[in-house]
Amino acid sequence: MDQREYKLIFTGSMGAGKTTAIAAVSEVAPLCTDVQNTDHSEFAKATTTTGLDYGEVTLPGGQVLRLFGTPGQTRFRFMWDILGKGALGVVVLVDNSRPDPVRDACDYVQAFSNVIAGTRAVIGVGRCDAYPTPTLEEYDDALKAIGVNVPVISADVRQREHVLTLVDILFYQIEAAETVSSGAVA
Repeated sequence: MDQREYKLIFTGSMGAGKTTAIAAVSEVAPLCTDVQNTDHSEFAKATTTTGLDYGEVTLPGGQVLRLFGTPGQTRFRFMWDILGKGALGVVVLVDNSRPDPVRDACDYVQAFSNVIAGTRAVIGVGRCDAYPTPTLEEYDDALKAIGVNVPVISADVRQREHVLTLVDILFYQIEAAETVSSGAVA
């Protein structure tokens, strides 16, 4: 049995749904470091993550997939670097109701560029039903303009199936990248 540790990062702006996504799929009670939000200028929510969120999912081979959620506020960016070490890929969550969600997606992709390596990411765009613009194609175009070609899908992070789809897409990319780097021919 493969004893390899699998670590994925969930990142995105404050209020994008990182804590909710991890709670939707974790098989253990998620660890959350939420505190009262005192900065209502960016987002009027009651709490915000200041350290990390953590959850686990057991993979079919018995390995444990460790899920780490980052704080969304840039003042906690030092945690992004800490949490990103050793991660196989990144799920970037974006709230389509924010003033410039495409810019948010690009900023978080660039912040985790060392983990993503061009392909090890998936973008989950939330609240598309109530906020249909920008479109998924606009995200795709903006990401390609900065040299990143990753899937962009609509996702409701409250739905376990949606979060698992994001993780499945990311694992497909990780496996494909490992196949290419090992020189195997598909």
